[in-house]
Amino acid sequence: MPKHIFVTGGVVSSLGKGLTAASVALLLERRGYRVRLQKLDPYLNVDPGTMSPYQHGEVYVTVDGAETDLDLGHYERFTGVPCTRASNYTTGRIYSSVIRREREGGYLGRTVQVIPHITDEIKQALRAFDNEDVDIVITEIGGTVGDIESLPFLEAIRQFRQEIGRNNGLFMHITLVPYIRAAKEMKTKPSQQSVGVLRSIGIFPDMLICRCEQHMSNEHKDKLALFCNVDRKLVIEEKDVDHSIYEVPLELARQELDVYCLEMLNLHVNRIKIRDWETMVETLLHPKGGEIEIAVVGKYISLQDSYKSIYEALTHGGIANDVKVNIRMIESEDIEIKGPAALLSGVQGILVPGGFGDRGIEGKIAAIKYARENKIPFFGICLGMQCAVMEFARNVCGLTDANSQEFAPAAAHQVIHLMEEQKTVADKGGTMRLGAYPCVLKKDTHAAKVYGVREISERHRHRFEFNNAYREQMQAAGMCISGVSPDEKLVEIVEITDHPWFTACQFHPEFQSTPLQAHPLFKAFVAAAKKK
Repeated sequence: MPKHIFVTGGVVSSLGKGLTAASVALLLERRGYRVRLQKLDPYLNVDPGTMSPYQHGEVYVTVDGAETDLDLGHYERFTGVPCTRASNYTTGRIYSSVIRREREGGYLGRTVQVIPHITDEIKQALRAFDNEDVDIVITEIGGTVGDIESLPFLEAIRQFRQEIGRNNGLFMHITLVPYIRAAKEMKTKPSQQSVGVLRSIGIFPDMLICRCEQHMSNEHKDKLALFCNVDRKLVIEEKDVDHSIYEVPLELARQELDVYCLEMLNLHVNRIKIRDWETMVETLLHPKGGEIEIAVVGKYISLQDSYKSIYEALTHGGIANDVKVNIRMIESEDIEIKGPAALLSGVQGILVPGGFGDRGIEGKIAAIKYARENKIPFFGICLGMQCAVMEFARNVCGLTDANSQEFAPAAAHQVIHLMEEQKTVADKGGTMRLGAYPCVLKKDTHAAKVYGVREISERHRHRFEFNNAYREQMQAAGMCISGVSPDEKLVEIVEITDHPWFTACQFHPEFQSTPLQAHPLFKAFVAAAKKK
């Protein structure tokens, strides 16, 4: 049976529980332990797949096709271990399972209640990795302590810890120690109250991770240890890092957080091996190749988390090329108003990411036309590829009304149309083409050169695809189809042959990029921008 670490958060949301959990997992892995992570989210949606990016940020897609919380992206980027649908459970998913079992007669006439039936289902989710080769499972509880919707999850982990024993599980509570600028002092009272709420429901934190803007004094740590009933050495400071989230594991390692975790779980403290991470952070903070600027032209720019994996993958490409990547975030609708030259001049690369709906589409297409005509390195992802196909069809092939069936169902030239298997789909949630699928690369293409292999596997999230009726016409005009599905029915990658770097893909390569191993396409794109 694996050991368990439960991560809760207090005072405010967005404290960085996911980053902290990922950092702890990295450190424990580097001490020789097999670690898996999961997140329990208290919202009623079965998954975030139908939620607006403005509500939830990006939807992170796992290898096995689950639409999940963006924190799973942090888990994978820090540890390199792929997550699965067992890595993310929501209230909606838990309740759906219980209600389905009740409808099937699975409870034999008993009254179905939050306790024990919902909490039992949550505990079953906590055991999702029991049959795998796993030493430690880290479970992040979404939301903030005190929220009504989080109570069943907190009760479940309280019961679970009691069942597995104190030496097999620990509670890690992340809290905020705010700095009041007017008074020029830090306040521990919010953290004390947050821990008080936890203790009132039977959870006594074993350690406190204190988010703060300023360094904590010994007095602050002493006070928290005393009033929160936590060992003084287990009050850990997590001050805002200066430059990058990838500094967080190193800061926690300096305070030996991982050592304390292993000691409390009765596990041997092996020597840590983290030199490659330290080297990566050094390259990130002090690149020798200068700086470049890449424009990301999207529909949801106003919320940073909407394109979290895109931004991180660009950073990874910068690390691999020893350059700093500055990102110019541009709303595609603004390009429709001001024109591409006004907003894109001076950048060394242009990336158009995914999205849904017709808002801002013409701005994306204008940005792609600007990149193509001005020989600026261009990278299109998912909807970005579809817009690239529409732009090429209109302005190179002469199909002036070329469009997507998603945006213009009556268009004469639907160069992007609904996938055949999607035509009978009625439900919206979890029904897209999701997860990892193979792709075969055409010999001697730019894509084949970048990947260095002929067959790859990438993660997808889409309903619409390249219309094969226009393949020959597009290829004759200079668009190379460099990647297709094994049955050759689905176009996965397109290139423009007479352009320095113009590549677009139907899949989401950002989901497989890590700071230690940048995705080949992002590495090559940043290299092209650096050359530009």
